[in-house]
Amino acid sequence: MIHDLKPYPAMKDSDVPWLGNVPEHWSKCPGFAAFREKQVKNTGMREKTVLSLSYGRIVVKPPEKLHGLVPESFETYQIVEPGDIIIRSTDLQNDWNSLRVGLVRDRGIITSAYLCFKTTDMLIPEYGYLLLHALDLMKIFYGLGSGLRQNLSFLDFKRMVIFVPPVSEQSAIVRFLDAQDRRISRLIRDKRRLVELLNEKKQVIINHAVTKGLDPDVPMKDSRVKLMGEVPDHWGFTDLKRICLKVTDGSHFSPPTQDTGLPYITVKDVKERGIDFENCKRISEEEYLKLKKNGCQPRSGDVLLTKDGTIGKAVVINEDKNFVILSSLGLITPNQSKIISEYLRYYLISGINVDQMFSFIQGSALTRLTITLINQLLIVYPPIPEQHTIVSFLDHETAKLDALIAITRREIDLVREFRTRLISDVVTGKLDVRGVELPAIDEVETLGEIDTGEYIETEAEELIESEEVADADE
Repeated sequence: MIHDLKPYPAMKDSDVPWLGNVPEHWSKCPGFAAFREKQVKNTGMREKTVLSLSYGRIVVKPPEKLHGLVPESFETYQIVEPGDIIIRSTDLQNDWNSLRVGLVRDRGIITSAYLCFKTTDMLIPEYGYLLLHALDLMKIFYGLGSGLRQNLSFLDFKRMVIFVPPVSEQSAIVRFLDAQDRRISRLIRDKRRLVELLNEKKQVIINHAVTKGLDPDVPMKDSRVKLMGEVPDHWGFTDLKRICLKVTDGSHFSPPTQDTGLPYITVKDVKERGIDFENCKRISEEEYLKLKKNGCQPRSGDVLLTKDGTIGKAVVINEDKNFVILSSLGLITPNQSKIISEYLRYYLISGINVDQMFSFIQGSALTRLTITLINQLLIVYPPIPEQHTIVSFLDHETAKLDALIAITRREIDLVREFRTRLISDVVTGKLDVRGVELPAIDEVETLGEIDTGEYIETEAEELIESEEVADADE
């Protein structure tokens, strides 16, 4: 369907540098001819369904994610209806990644910090959304805006030159991209499922190696721990604190950060195979020396364990490097005569141990492990020579799976890049979809409800929204 697409037979110069040529029969007009700004305050709490812009989708926000806002706060929100288009218009200076445009499908309320547009008779709402969505994907918004944080207003769109196809052609474009979205969504879901299966396989391999060993004929004994079952008869079994020289955590207060300086590592900087020193926060040498004195500096051979918010990621420090850590990270110095760092890392990230950690905090309002609980973790471990053998085996096996996972994730990225290019080319008139025969609709996804990344709001997105809620309430 896609490889048969051709350019329009007759084109004209748009006189817009980033747009180039457009179909000759498309109409040129200013933004205000196609869009109207709309803001209907929720005075008297007429509506109570709270909506949220989450990575390009307008979703109903569940009550537990309203972060303590009281009903009176929602009187400052705006009422929106199906067919309205929402734009997150703030902070273009600092955020180049978020998708900023969403099409409303449910009547409800959303923060007044967002722009709300309604299309005129010149545009069908779905095409109006696609047009603004394409500008968002092409990063055109970032050349607009004003103020210290580079915020958008309707004035930025009012005089913007746009080119509009006939309504019948708009409908054809919407139908075509809707069909492609369903196909792309299905493909991305399949590949994401493959990543899940590869990760599950990796966990199975790690779990078996750190609780059963590599010898299928070794005599076994009952560990008396339901999560573990039987373990090799000659393996040791004890609390973590008994095989470590130190178990502590990082700083319990956050020092002032700056653009340059020494690394200050938090949970978000702990990755699969190491620490992201490039994108971490920085602190002054004076603050670093204070925290170093308090024992917040890891050394080569130490193991870092994520214990607050994100539970169960671990890395081994392989060199002495000047950096300090936050209290959300556990700092473990293993007794190398009993357990080597690399084996301890594999044990800590195993499903068996992660389940054990979560069992410690069941019923707690916070996903957080204390140092006392970490000290109580039950560890099963073989003699040192066997630990080295298991680590070599796991390094080899997990590396193969990690390579497959990386390839699959790259394929997902390429599919998303293709989707971005396809939307941009079709909506800006570079490809002609008139007369394209579409497959029967066989899935429930509709435009704007496809895979655009993670559906769950990230902490960053929630922080952005909470700041904008505050702005709207002032």
